[in-house]
Amino acid sequence: MASEDTNAQSGNGTARREITVRRAPRFVPFMILGAIVGAIAAAFIAYGRPADPAFDANTVFGFFLVACVSGGVILFSILALVLDRMSVKRSKRAVVEAVPDSVPDEGPEHDGGR
Repeated sequence: MASEDTNAQSGNGTARREITVRRAPRFVPFMILGAIVGAIAAAFIAYGRPADPAFDANTVFGFFLVACVSGGVILFSILALVLDRMSVKRSKRAVVEAVPDSVPDEGPEHDGGR
């Protein structure tokens, strides 16, 4: 992820910018992973213990599924926030310079088949 800070002109007329570059985690994959870990934990709790005749194992699984998935999403979201703060501390400054196109694009036939 890069953010633009300043804009300056160099001597030859090209734009130079100072940017901050850092690797930031994506939150949605962390939340999905937390939900999966929570579902696995709920399965171990429900089916990995001796059966109680008062409660059906599927009912216990459903109860713990709600609790463990919610907890997993919250814990992994906090982990993503911590990693995001660490990436801010490890960010680096860079100077980029715009390079003009030598051959302008003519239209959709020159887009490389995309």
